[in-house]
Amino acid sequence: MGEVAVADPAVLVGVVSDQKAVHHVPHRTSCRALGVPEAWFYKWRRRPPEPTKREARRAAPAERIRYFFDRSGRTYGSPRITLDLWEEGWQVSQNTVAEVMAELGLQGREPPRRRRSPTRPGKRKAAPDLVRRDGRAA
Repeated sequence: MGEVAVADPAVLVGVVSDQKAVHHVPHRTSCRALGVPEAWFYKWRRRPPEPTKREARRAAPAERIRYFFDRSGRTYGSPRITLDLWEEGWQVSQNTVAEVMAELGLQGREPPRRRRSPTRPGKRKAAPDLVRRDGRAA
């Protein structure tokens, strides 16, 4: 079953709850029809209305992460933004910055791919040059 893309999980929880209250449809059936795990529904239903400590802690540097990302011309990745945050006195790990950037949909430029030389031996030894080629142009 495919996952349903919903902007606000609270709306989805409300839909499943309403199906039970109004139409007497079991939660399991509603969750299956919407393509969400039943465990996810129960977890969200038990959630406190205010953000958790972890969510609040992660939301705080999100604004600064977006600022540094935009200031860099949308090229900095999590390692460089982490250094900028450390300079401002934030205590945050590179992995946390990477996760927040992923949640915000921010991605720095990809580093250029290194192309391997076809003549450079890798793990295997290069085959012997039986034709005695010379790489220079004629």
